[in-house]
Amino acid sequence: MQALNFPEYSFRFKSSENKASIFDPIRKKFVVLQPEEWVRQHCIQYLMEVKKFPKLLINVEKELIINSLKKRYDIVVFNTDGSIHLIVECKAPKITINQNTFDQIARYNLELNASYLMVTNGLNHYYCQMDFKNECYQFLENIPNYH
Repeated sequence: MQALNFPEYSFRFKSSENKASIFDPIRKKFVVLQPEEWVRQHCIQYLMEVKKFPKLLINVEKELIINSLKKRYDIVVFNTDGSIHLIVECKAPKITINQNTFDQIARYNLELNASYLMVTNGLNHYYCQMDFKNECYQFLENIPNYH
């Protein structure tokens, strides 16, 4: 798999039926190793190892309904009160992050009301803080560490 713009982490892999899988510590199972999953797993490690978010507050690949359409978010980090602190949208490295990507995560956030947004393709990472009063987001250098 391609090197990403994250620290190096050690992962558990397995192969069955000529398909490589990577262990997801949040879902507690092996998942097929696709380029987007490679980015997602690096991002999970980054959130736990670098940003110090507790594993118990991280949720991966859950369905949500937006305008009666079923969507799936990549990663959500909760606050201890159950509100949502951060939504992460992961893309494969070959996918260019553009306005459509931000529009997608902003639509998700209309339902989820996260304080922070992160969009990454593993090579480029973008961080935003929501400004609900003015209905916009401000770009940040990074997201704050867990407090």
